[in-house]
Amino acid sequence: MKKTLLFSLLGIAIFLTGCTSNSPKGPYKLNVVSTTGMINDIVLNIGSGNVEAKGLMGPGVDPHLYKASEGDVNTLAKADVIFYNGLHLESKMGEVFEKMSGKVKVVAVASTIPEAKLRTPPEFKGFHDPHVWFDVSLWKIAALEVEKALIEVDPANASAYKERAKQYQEKLDTLEIEIKAAIKTLPKEKRILVTAHDAFGYFGRAYGFEVIGLQGISTQAEAGTQDVQRLAALIQQRKIPAIFIETAIPIRNIKAVQDAAKAKGWNVRIGGELFSDAMGTSGTPQGTYVGMVRHNIHTIVKALGQ
Repeated sequence: MKKTLLFSLLGIAIFLTGCTSNSPKGPYKLNVVSTTGMINDIVLNIGSGNVEAKGLMGPGVDPHLYKASEGDVNTLAKADVIFYNGLHLESKMGEVFEKMSGKVKVVAVASTIPEAKLRTPPEFKGFHDPHVWFDVSLWKIAALEVEKALIEVDPANASAYKERAKQYQEKLDTLEIEIKAAIKTLPKEKRILVTAHDAFGYFGRAYGFEVIGLQGISTQAEAGTQDVQRLAALIQQRKIPAIFIETAIPIRNIKAVQDAAKAKGWNVRIGGELFSDAMGTSGTPQGTYVGMVRHNIHTIVKALGQ
């Protein structure tokens, strides 16, 4: 019943949007809606001055579990372009995107990443790991997809989009250099990252970390007591100094691992809070993609290096 009502509202919203004049006072700006903060950050960088950008999922929001509200449906229906990650990250919004695709330009930013570069862990049942933003080289490909789509919808401002996209790519190049420099200060044997769920697989592959998550790639399945005990035993055996919480996942999951490791005779620290599936608050350094990644790498290196 709720799903029927949601899609009825979707149809009404799209109809009303089509009947509304598209000639506001002053230069028209594209109405762009993105699912995650990371994608919205690309749009803000490349579209600055030519778009009105909105991200649906704010700080601390888990995209694996996110369901579109009635307000979201109206927001999406009024958009000129919708960007989402794809690779089943926003798995509960698939039907909404399908309904929108005939009326609005809908773009999965990860769609052009070569399949050979995608991770397909066995626990994800044949699907690709969607957390591509943790490999900066892959996120650069996603940025190219945003640039392409904005130019297709708004060719009159193509030169502006191209120039800002070039600047953003350069910013990401600088970020990658910074990541690699920070990691060099951490001995290889200490590069073991334990987190609440397996969001950092691309990070580990790109930058030489062994990554272990309490939960799998998706947070839809709860970790059980056996998972906690198994991870605690590994931490105790390998004398891992620190484990990390994630902003979009309840802290109790990692606290349970910490307590279990202590019961086995090893006092593992909480090394800090990492941003995984959502960025920080807008207006803070962690509220940007570059600031989020920078925060994560310095938190990881500092905690594991002690």
